[in-house]
Amino acid sequence: MDFTPNPDHEAIAEAVDRVCAQYDDTYWMEKDDKHEFPWEFYKSMAEGGWLGIVIPEEYGGGGQGITEGAIVLNRIAASGAGMNGCTALHLTMFGLNPVVKFGNDQLKDTFLPRAAAGDLHVAFGVTEPDAGTDTSRITTRAVEDGMGGWIVSGRKIWTSKALESEVVLLLVRTDGEPGQGFGGLTLFLADLNRDYCDIRPIPKVGRNAVASCEVFYDEMPVDGWRMVGERGKGFHHILHGLNPERILLANVACGIGEAAIRRAVNYANERSVFGRLIGANQAISHPLAQAHMQLKAAMQMAALAAWRYDNGLECGEQANTAKYLAAEASYFAADQALQTHGGLGYASEYHVERYWREARLQRIAPVSQEMTCNFIAQNVLGLPRSY
Repeated sequence: MDFTPNPDHEAIAEAVDRVCAQYDDTYWMEKDDKHEFPWEFYKSMAEGGWLGIVIPEEYGGGGQGITEGAIVLNRIAASGAGMNGCTALHLTMFGLNPVVKFGNDQLKDTFLPRAAAGDLHVAFGVTEPDAGTDTSRITTRAVEDGMGGWIVSGRKIWTSKALESEVVLLLVRTDGEPGQGFGGLTLFLADLNRDYCDIRPIPKVGRNAVASCEVFYDEMPVDGWRMVGERGKGFHHILHGLNPERILLANVACGIGEAAIRRAVNYANERSVFGRLIGANQAISHPLAQAHMQLKAAMQMAALAAWRYDNGLECGEQANTAKYLAAEASYFAADQALQTHGGLGYASEYHVERYWREARLQRIAPVSQEMTCNFIAQNVLGLPRSY
């Protein structure tokens, strides 16, 4: 890796920072409290061309790599937007990566230019209530309709942005039975046709400007050309996007931690107790310094993972390590920021409680810290599988 400052990367960060500066913590607090999608922010980012940064140039995108996409999401999160801002964009920015890699020409020509322009909202339908991490147990099924199309029935949970989305990247079973492996799973880019699906937001702790939904599919028709890649290889197509997803979310987590530390440092430099600023107390300053160092270390691992991915190198170890370290660092930073504020940290007006709620999510989604450790133990250290 070349650690020389990259003017292009600095320009990306500065440009995104300028857009995000229009939307302060109060904006994001209100969107979170009212469960309102941040349409104004989304429009600003779309007008700047940021939603298409990793989509190939031939489809109207920026043709950049994961490194550049990660910079965009990191700066959004660090602005105070956190996961609300990033999730509003992420699935349009990168959710269609399986279509880029494996989709047919009709899929690419129809949807990628719209995604690059910010005109297409995309949801992601994989997780099911009775399957969870064990994707082999997916029961949502697509059956052939005899006319070249498919009929989908089943149930998905944690489908973020389903309320706003036109299409969903949907992993379903076309062959075999649940628990018999991954060979019977197929990926579709389907319309979220409200005549055939029921979308219900799931009440949750945080990141409420973007709803996470339970979606019930009742014999929903899907055209045959909407299949992404090959029949029965949908799980493997999804796997292709897991490493970059972990890299991007590591950058989001570090951004949340950065925002939390910024708030804490400002408060510690202003709040006086017993005749001196609380930032002079090592019980306050040392944890914040530790949080800063942990975030910087996680960012370095995320940068290494992104560089390896963009250069066509194996990056599973680095991507999973980055996601693990960033999740821990983000939560530690947010927790220390809340602790620095004392009782006021529990008050919404200081914003750190929102960061704290979003940072906690990093340790369980989209994969738990325990499953990440399983990956490293088995695939890097060569230890036997435990499940």
